Amino acid sequence: QVQLVESGGGLVQPGGSLRLSCVASGTIFSSINGMAWYRQAPGKQREWVATVTSSGRLYADSVKGRFTISRDNAKNSVYLQMNSLKPEDTAVYYCKTVIGIKNYWGQGTQVTVSS
Repeated sequence: QVQLVESGGGLVQPGGSLRLSCVASGTIFSSINGMAWYRQAPGKQREWVATVTSSGRLYADSVKGRFTISRDNAKNSVYLQMNSLKPEDTAVYYCKTVIGIKNYWGQGTQVTVSS
C-alpha cells in the first residue's frame, strides 16, 4: 500500500522560509515519474503548487521564483523549499502522486505565515 507522509510545516513570519518533506513508502519511488505539491487554504479549493518529473519542474505562477521542488530517490522523498513566504501562502500543503490510474495523497502539513 502506497503511503505519503508530509512534514516540515509550522508558523513562520512573512519573508521567512520553510522546507516541506514528503516521504513515500509502499512503492518503488524511483519508478514514480511525477510528484507534486498542492495546498488548500481555509474556505478555498485545493490548488496545485508544483510538480517534478523526469522532464523537469513546473510551478504555479503564484509561487514561481519563491518555491523550489526537488526529489531524492535514495530517500524516497520529495521536498518543497519555500522562501519569501507571504500570508497568502497559509494553507495545508499536500504531496501527491499518481500510480496507474490511482491518486495518492498525504495527510497534509499546516503552513501558517503570520507576524
